[in-house]
Amino acid sequence: MDRYLGKKYPETMEDLPIAAIVPWPGSTEEVDVSSWRTFRPVINQEKCIRCRLCWVYCPDSAILELDKEYTNKQGKKFRITFEVDYQHCKGCGICAFECPVNAIEMVPEER
Repeated sequence: MDRYLGKKYPETMEDLPIAAIVPWPGSTEEVDVSSWRTFRPVINQEKCIRCRLCWVYCPDSAILELDKEYTNKQGKKFRITFEVDYQHCKGCGICAFECPVNAIEMVPEER
């Protein structure tokens, strides 16, 4: 609270100050940016090779690496699964752009 000019951190985009600054590192984890999206990423677990590039490049830590086993249709087992935290995803598409196997598709956001 006191880190944001002595005020409560804004809850919506409309509450942000002019220029919509990110006042300190990691502050985007405290804001629900889901209303900013027009497109959202969907990860195809069958295509995903677990390279972690989406996780590395996501500017808002919205790609989650989970200790959740996944077995694809060919029987290959993976110890981890990647999912999207849609509360913190603003729909920038960087994850889809960086995916080397096109396992992430940007689909229109439905409200």
